[in-house]
Amino acid sequence: MADEAAVDAVLTASRTLVAVVTQSLGAAAEDTTIAQYRALVVLASRGPRRMTDLAAALDVTPSTAGRMCDRLLRKGLIRRHRTRADRRAVQVSITAAGREIVDQATARRRALIAGILGRLPARQQSAVASALAAFAAAAGEIPDSQWPADPPAPSARMKPEPARSGSTPGRS
Repeated sequence: MADEAAVDAVLTASRTLVAVVTQSLGAAAEDTTIAQYRALVVLASRGPRRMTDLAAALDVTPSTAGRMCDRLLRKGLIRRHRTRADRRAVQVSITAAGREIVDQATARRRALIAGILGRLPARQQSAVASALAAFAAAAGEIPDSQWPADPPAPSARMKPEPARSGSTPGRS
């Protein structure tokens, strides 16, 4: 069972982190929702995913992930493709444009976080870093240092999949 004081402290800190995330999206926030940005982060950090695996990573239904991917596909931030080994399986991967949004937001977020941490003594900075690293590991988050360097190109075993029709344009 979680310590109530720890939950309260993390909850309070999470409000600051949500503000940092929102600020870090910059101009991309006008076209990209936080949920869509999270999908881009999952694809950038874990590589191409089957739609069902992406939905599970985002903790949404496959249909919700599909609609989200339709919007990201129209924006050119992801690509959808079927594997030749299993034509029923659809995979999505991040494009260079999608990776650029993630990288720019990460750079802005890094600067914002450095500014906040700079207000703390070095000893407290280390304590915060250790606690948040443990928290992120417990949540299954992959450290930036372990992300693939570039968006993986579709392999020769994958065939591009066109955008699905019937989606509602302009909804995010």
